[in-house]
Amino acid sequence: MSNHYYAQSPDAKSNRHVHEVTLRGFSFRLTTDAGVFSKSGVDYGSRVLIDSLELEPGAKVLDVGCGYGPIGLTAAKLASSGHVTMIDINERAVELSRENAKLNGIGNVTVLQSDLFEAVRSQRFDAILTNPPIRAGKAVVHRIFEEGYELLEQGGSIWVVIQKKQGAPSAEAKLESLFGEVEEVTKDKGYRIFRAIKE
Repeated sequence: MSNHYYAQSPDAKSNRHVHEVTLRGFSFRLTTDAGVFSKSGVDYGSRVLIDSLELEPGAKVLDVGCGYGPIGLTAAKLASSGHVTMIDINERAVELSRENAKLNGIGNVTVLQSDLFEAVRSQRFDAILTNPPIRAGKAVVHRIFEEGYELLEQGGSIWVVIQKKQGAPSAEAKLESLFGEVEEVTKDKGYRIFRAIKE
């Protein structure tokens, strides 16, 4: 059964749509498809995360579970002299992110198919961004935090959006066990944005 958006090869029949959306004041045209997360448009949690992000212009950024790219492509605009690496296990999502980067003229991104962090283990980042795949289970979400910690530069931070009813308290506790200090940057309609800094 590979009809989950976190499957490597979704078997949902392709059904593409182009959405016009404004994120952080930037206008994007984003192609979506069946078999990827939030195919009907940028989901509310991702929007709350995007609105909260603080990135240095030259930051090296990793978007984990990039889907068709709204978070990573916005990050690439914010870190305009930096670089964003976008990873997803879903090959359809990876293809869409690559197309959407081209469609929007964004060159400071690399999009890789990766089972969690497999494709980027040798790299280090100033910021990791994730709207984690809650439906893949708590173990996967916690692995993103644990292995993400190892890939952050000193002083780097992980930004996470998670719904209160989908495990925000346990996610916060897990982040605190790894990072010590965790800031709740904002909360909106049950979504909470956590930022944890690697000191």
